[in-house]
Amino acid sequence: MDVVKGSWSIQHKVEEKVRRIGKGKYGRVLKMARKPDSEEFMKIVQVTGIGMILIGALGFLIYLLWNYLPPILYDFLFK
Repeated sequence: MDVVKGSWSIQHKVEEKVRRIGKGKYGRVLKMARKPDSEEFMKIVQVTGIGMILIGALGFLIYLLWNYLPPILYDFLFK
């Protein structure tokens, strides 16, 4: 029976935490939050996509420099 009592105790703790989600220090933020309209959502998607492309391009540029610049510098400096 100890296993059953322990599982009920854990279940009650989880349920209590779920009940307090909207009442903690982030409750006001959750109450003010709203679903974005389609225009706002599309703007968010565009900005996020541009950011992902820029970060990917920067990573690719670093990759190119890392792989192809050392041999060029070696040839230029030591030959």
